[in-house]
Amino acid sequence: MGPEGIHRFERVPIPLAKTSAPALTSHLCSLFFGMGQMLLIPDPRPLDRRLGRKFFRQAPRRPGVYLMKDDGDRVLYVGKAKDLKQRLNRYRTANPDRMPRRHLRMVNEVSRIEFQLCPTEAVALKHEKKLIRSLKPKFNRAGVWPGRTRFVVWRVTGDALEISVTETPAADWQRFGPLGGGAAYLQRTLARLLWLAVNGEKTLSEMPAGWWSGEFMETATIKCGATIGKATAAMAGFFWDDPERFIFMLGEKFSHRINPFERRVIETELKCLQEFCAKKKPDETGPQLALL
Repeated sequence: MGPEGIHRFERVPIPLAKTSAPALTSHLCSLFFGMGQMLLIPDPRPLDRRLGRKFFRQAPRRPGVYLMKDDGDRVLYVGKAKDLKQRLNRYRTANPDRMPRRHLRMVNEVSRIEFQLCPTEAVALKHEKKLIRSLKPKFNRAGVWPGRTRFVVWRVTGDALEISVTETPAADWQRFGPLGGGAAYLQRTLARLLWLAVNGEKTLSEMPAGWWSGEFMETATIKCGATIGKATAAMAGFFWDDPERFIFMLGEKFSHRINPFERRVIETELKCLQEFCAKKKPDETGPQLALL
């Protein structure tokens, strides 16, 4: 093999006079298939060859978005990273034999990579989504087209609180949104924690069948009895007033639970609510998001 991945083939003398027909056939086949194999082996590091190692050494160790472009300046792929240098080195050193064909085609088309630095990974994620929606790159799949919007909705029926997820809220439901695919996870987490808070003497095993696996929860119904007013006020407070206060209130409700397994499960659920609070609230603002 010559420099820059160029294969050089030399004439191999075959002693025809001293070679039997079967041996000659075998020799020619091995030569042919050997050449085919060499031609089919992909360039192990195409990005190294095109961009140079210096490019990867100088890549910033900062959060941001990267745009992979072809030689016609068309954006092939948009991605985000907490550490741009670390992420791009994964593409550079990836094993072609283990790389998905789509990714292999992509790196073989890339002629340059641009960076757009961001202050945090969360900002980079938001910027990545915006670029993917607007540019619709050839090799991006997730996030190219807007997903369905969903609302977390709830209402009081007698002494019970119903919590559900819907794309089009009915007039008699209070709602929060629009949200994406995480709406269902938020609804289930809230329903499970509120059930445990209302039923302080009951264990996890007494929860309605399938709730811990998320089954049978299209509409979760929680019998609240005399505490129904507090439960609905707590829901409104979580979404529109002081979510941290709501989480703290739940933590106090669970302080008597000493079973290690129960405490781990509850802590995990509370962490999910904290992560939701840390994220940006719905993109839209205005009267349409008010409680109805």
